Amino acid sequence: MPTPTSRYAVFGHPISHSLSPRIHAAFAAQTGIALDYAAIDAPPERFAAILEAFAAAGGRGGNVTLPLKEAAFALCTQVSERARLAGAVNTLVRNDGQWHGDNTDGAGLVRDLTGRRGLDLRGRRALLLGAGGAARGVAPALLDAGILELVVVNRTPERADALVDALGQPKRAHSRYWNDLSNQGDFELIVNATSAGRNGSAGFSAPFTLVNSRTLAVDVNYGQVAVPFLAWARAGGCRTVVDGLGMLVEQAAESFKLWHGVRPDTGPVYEALRARGDNLVTAE
Repeated sequence: MPTPTSRYAVFGHPISHSLSPRIHAAFAAQTGIALDYAAIDAPPERFAAILEAFAAAGGRGGNVTLPLKEAAFALCTQVSERARLAGAVNTLVRNDGQWHGDNTDGAGLVRDLTGRRGLDLRGRRALLLGAGGAARGVAPALLDAGILELVVVNRTPERADALVDALGQPKRAHSRYWNDLSNQGDFELIVNATSAGRNGSAGFSAPFTLVNSRTLAVDVNYGQVAVPFLAWARAGGCRTVVDGLGMLVEQAAESFKLWHGVRPDTGPVYEALRARGDNLVTAE
């Protein structure tokens, strides 16, 4: 049985949809580690108090999803270099009475694409749509994976500018205006980290001139939330189209390793979730 001090959780708002408890339960069973992992709803204005209460009750670590990743960053005493670059935290570790933050989103995305799918990201010209917590998490990892250039576009251009400035690679990372997408040429990698498809929002729209014969289209979301972008990508003739389920499982494995010192085998967990695809209804 799990001990009272081995408590973990995922925090978000809303959170009832989360697959993280199922994923971490599978990892725990696979590795023989006793684990109490819950989903905790945390409205942004109450997140700090909820996290403090969780720690007081023996919480040892947690995952953070929408819309709390940037708020989690502000609540950490220490953060990893990749979290600092992102300005966002998706993994919390309790050490010496303080929260330490990391961001495993980018590592999860790259591992899914290059490991599970055998794709080579090197030399690709990449377009990142969005500049919120999810985009900030994956941008540094894409640069580390060897992409040639990263163009960041957001409907609020100031956020795209801030993300590019934080990356600190002016020769490889650039921000552009959303209404100027048709003038940006084509890309071998397009990553959607926008809110298109969430909360019943209308479909995704962008010029098909962004696509070429090699384009890999990736949505960091999964399930119904990813449908608008993936439909656009298929209609535009993208060579490969990928949703965010694999990224979700891989980033969870990175978190699990931070907490327990062992990285689980993600293959069986991913396949089990994919087989239950009718239950994949939203994003994290």
